[in-house]
Amino acid sequence: MPTDAEITFADHAGRLYARRYGMAPMVGRLLGYLAICDPRQQSIAELADALLASRSAIANAANSLDTLGLIRRSRAAGERMDRIQIDMNAPRSTGFDVTEYQEQADLAREGLALLADAPPERKAVLLEWAAFADFLVARLPELEKDWKAHREALRAAGELPDT
Repeated sequence: MPTDAEITFADHAGRLYARRYGMAPMVGRLLGYLAICDPRQQSIAELADALLASRSAIANAANSLDTLGLIRRSRAAGERMDRIQIDMNAPRSTGFDVTEYQEQADLAREGLALLADAPPERKAVLLEWAAFADFLVARLPELEKDWKAHREALRAAGELPDT
């Protein structure tokens, strides 16, 4: 069973993700708990027991995190249940997934096509939206490379474990 401090941490994560990203508090609670739990892989039942929540609440939160690409599901041979854990290697979990911004740029351009004959003032929001999204699409791969080099340096220095 988790300690009171671990539950408090999960609650703080729930509030943060609810406030910053509009997620249901349970989604953030689950993410926070997955960041600190031992073992790293947990079943829905184990998570429900630890977070004092229903299995359906945990399953729904896990589905949300799965959709966002923040967790990985696995199942050992012979087991009838999934185990979930945070997936820090997925581009979406680290914020380096450029497809989100490519889709935003495409959507902005779709809007710009609708306003082709409109004055620049009317198109200003879409023009800036497309430019910002294009900027992120161009820069995120560079930033990801920088992060990976920095992470490897931290691992080499013993400041991050080699996972």
